[in-house]
Amino acid sequence: MSVMVARKKVVRKWEKLPGRNTFCCDGRIMMARQKGIFYLTLFLILGTCALFFAFECRYLAVQLSPAIPVFAAVLFLFAMATLLRTSFSDPGVIPRALPDEAAFIEMEIEATNGTVPQGQRPPPRIKNFQINNQIVKLKYCYTCKIFRPPRASHCSICDNCVERFDHHCPWVGNCVGKRNYRYFYLFILSLSLLTIYIFTFNIVYVALKSLKIGFLNTLKETPGTYPSMSLTVLTVLEVLICFFTLWSVVGLTGFHTFLVALNQTTNEDIKGSWTGKNRVQNPYSHGNIVKNCCEVLCGPLPPSVLDRRGILQQEESTAQEGSCPRGPGAQEPPAVQGPGQAQEGHSVLSPQVPALSASDAEMPEEKQRTPGELPAPSADAGRAEH
Repeated sequence: MSVMVARKKVVRKWEKLPGRNTFCCDGRIMMARQKGIFYLTLFLILGTCALFFAFECRYLAVQLSPAIPVFAAVLFLFAMATLLRTSFSDPGVIPRALPDEAAFIEMEIEATNGTVPQGQRPPPRIKNFQINNQIVKLKYCYTCKIFRPPRASHCSICDNCVERFDHHCPWVGNCVGKRNYRYFYLFILSLSLLTIYIFTFNIVYVALKSLKIGFLNTLKETPGTYPSMSLTVLTVLEVLICFFTLWSVVGLTGFHTFLVALNQTTNEDIKGSWTGKNRVQNPYSHGNIVKNCCEVLCGPLPPSVLDRRGILQQEESTAQEGSCPRGPGAQEPPAVQGPGQAQEGHSVLSPQVPALSASDAEMPEEKQRTPGELPAPSADAGRAEH
């Protein structure tokens, strides 16, 4: 007789989460699937800083001050820490509605809008919400089946609704939202300072070398570990990387400093939510730069609502062979090893029922239940013990 046994397999919630995110370290790290530009960011930062620490820092520490490499190391470590914190964290993804919740929301919408005649476009799914005496519209997300909270938006790259959505940044390989915006801002701020620092001291290095041995001799100078490459060529390479980085990173830092001072997001600025013809005042601004900066950069950080490492239990059924007879109304035992014995050594049949012999156990089930060979056990006698 074939017996189905249910075994529980532990599955983490991050394995079943919808969207286009990738997870590492058992759900502790969350990123977008497109990570190629993020690796380029790491390569540029690590490569430039490695050249600076390997060549220019040693000379500048002797000629000027040993604090130069120390301060550069502090900026480098802080920039890398904030980059990884931005890239590996949950930006504020909002869970999608469960089937029952989605059905209830659909019923609410149908009850509110009524029956739409065939051929007519249904009205937009919008709820009005009041914030600081101003009406804010909550839009319905057809993918997540929810009414998005204020300032939330659906990211088309990660396919998730993100709370206080700012933008999707491919350079950090993640969305920038409510839970990682402050780390993103600190990253671009520290990276701007690091870029300016390396750019400045590379020029100082070339100037000091040129004063001692001349500019042409400086260009011909080669380091001992790389005799085929001029040391100044490496310095020029660092200067070029820093120069082009300055235009983008420093400008981006200034733009986000402006947004932080107004308590505004990039998404709201691009859409013109609080500017333009409507002249609608930003309901989230405190009217004070210091208060806005404190709320965005120093306010309490909300916990993640995804519960990525929560446990889901799924049952897997496996078949096992056994020959244990069952009386009327008896429950099916989990597994049978031999006649009259449970899988773990417990008694399956009560002592009132005689055990089968070896010859009886090999007989078909119909013959074992004939009145002449085995009396039919009662419901109580045939109940399995667990």
